[in-house]
Amino acid sequence: MDDAATDRNRPGRPAQLNRDRIVDAALSTGNLDTLTMRELAARLAVSHSALYRWVKNREQLFDLISEVMIERILPADGPPGDHWRPWLADVARAMHDQFLAVPGYATRTSRPHRHNSHSFGRLRNEVIAAFTQAGVHPDLAEQSWYIFVTSVVSWLAAQENPLDLGHGAPRFELFLDVLLRGLPAREPGTA
Repeated sequence: MDDAATDRNRPGRPAQLNRDRIVDAALSTGNLDTLTMRELAARLAVSHSALYRWVKNREQLFDLISEVMIERILPADGPPGDHWRPWLADVARAMHDQFLAVPGYATRTSRPHRHNSHSFGRLRNEVIAAFTQAGVHPDLAEQSWYIFVTSVVSWLAAQENPLDLGHGAPRFELFLDVLLRGLPAREPGTA
C-alpha cells in the first residue's frame, strides 16, 4: 500500500475542507446537475457533517460553485467604457467555455432559482456597468443585462440538452454575433 492510501485510511481528524477543495471535487464529478451531497462527501473522503459545516445544502453548494465560475469568467479589468462589445463577447465566450466544461452547470443555471449576490450579482453589476459607461440609460442597461444573460445561459443549456431543431449544428459565434448586434436594448419604435 502506498503512503497516500495509508494516509486516507488512517483514523483521526478528516482532511481540512476549504472552498477550493469542495468546488474542485464538485466540478470533477461528471454531472453537476445530478450530484448529491452524499456523493460529494464521499468524493472528499469526509463525513456528511464535515461537509455540512461548509455547505448546508445543494443551494449553498451551487452558490459556492457559482462564485468560482464567475471569478473565472470575468476579466480582471472591468468593462472598458465605449468598447463594451468586445468585452461582452469575451465574457460570453468565457461563459461558454466554463459552463460547458462542467456537465449540468448550464442546465442548473438556466432553471429559475435565486442566484447569490457574490456570483451572478457581480456579473450583473459589471455587465450593467459596461452598458451605462457606454451611455445606455440605466433602465435599458438593466434590460440589456437580462437579455444577455438569459440568452447566453439558455443557449448553453440547449447545448447540454440538445433540441432536435434540424440538421445543422448550432454555432455559438453566429449566435453571439446576432445577440451583440441587437444590444443594447432600445425602446420599441426607436432607432
